Amino acid sequence: MPISEPKLKTKGIVFDIQKFSVHDGPGVRTIVFLKGCPLSCKWCCNPESQIEMPQVMFMEQNCTGCKRCSEVCKNFAINFNLPNRVDQSKCVHCGKCVEVCFSEALNMAGNVKSVKEILTELSKDDIIYRRSGGGITLSGGEALAQPDFTKELLKGCKAKGFHTAIETSGFTSRTVLERVLPWLDLIMLDIKHMDSNKHKEYVGQNNETILENAKIIAQSGKPLIIRIPIITGFNDDENNIRATAKFVVSLKKVKEIHLLPYHRLGQNKYDYLGYKYKMPELKPPLEEDMTYLKKVVEAEGLVCKIGGIE
Repeated sequence: MPISEPKLKTKGIVFDIQKFSVHDGPGVRTIVFLKGCPLSCKWCCNPESQIEMPQVMFMEQNCTGCKRCSEVCKNFAINFNLPNRVDQSKCVHCGKCVEVCFSEALNMAGNVKSVKEILTELSKDDIIYRRSGGGITLSGGEALAQPDFTKELLKGCKAKGFHTAIETSGFTSRTVLERVLPWLDLIMLDIKHMDSNKHKEYVGQNNETILENAKIIAQSGKPLIIRIPIITGFNDDENNIRATAKFVVSLKKVKEIHLLPYHRLGQNKYDYLGYKYKMPELKPPLEEDMTYLKKVVEAEGLVCKIGGIE
C-alpha cells in the first residue's frame, strides 16, 4: 500500500525502549514498550505498564534518606510513612522528585514521547536491522490501547523501511485493529486460555474479542504467530493447550505456536509501585512439562517453539 506521511507530532506514553532483542521477531530488533493495558493478568511481569499515565517508582535499597524529593514536591505526594514513598493519589507525574534523586531511588515509569522522537532513536540502529533482517516490535502493556500513536509510529517505521511487528493481547476493537493492521509485517498474539470464564477470572476480560480478532488477522493474510504464556495451575493443562492448538489449526493460514514459560523477573516492580503481587505462590513451569506441552501442540500438525522466536 502507498506510504502516507506519518504525523510526527503525535504523542504517546512509552515506558521502555529495549535494543538488541532477538526473541521478539526476526533478526535483531528494538522493542518499544507502551503504557496502558485493558487486561489485568494476575501474573503480569510489567505492572508499570498497566495504567497509561506515567508513574513514579521507588527502590528502597537506593534511598539515602536525603529528602530532596519531598522538598521539591508541591503536591505533598512524597510520604516517608508509605512503603513506596509516593502517594499516587496526589502525584501529578511532573518528575521533579526524580530529577533531584541522585541515588536513583525514584524513577519515572513512562514518558510522553512524540513519533518523531521515537523514530530518531530507532534510526540509530538502521544498519543493524538491515544486516540482520530485523526491525521494530511494539509491546507493552498493550500498544493497541494507544491506537493513534501506534498507527503513526508504525507508518513512520514503514516509511523508513523497517520491518514492523507487534506483541498484543488482541483485546481491542475491530476498528482499531483494522487501522493498524496495514502497517504491520508480523503479529504475535497471546491466547491465554480457551475457557472464557477462566480467562476472565485470571485476566479480567472474556476471551471472545481476542479469538475473533485472531480470525480477522488470519483472514487478512498477515503473518500471525499465536503465543501462550504458560502459567502453572491456570492454563498449563493438556486439554487447554490442545484446545488452543485446534483453534489455531482452524485459522488455516496460521502454522506456529510459541509457548512462553512464566518467569518472576518483574515481581520486584510490584514493591517499587506499592502494589501487592496477586500470585506470590506461582512458580515457573518445569522444563519437562514445557517439553510435553510442546508435543501436544505438535500433535496437531503445528510448529511449536518454547520461549519465542529463536
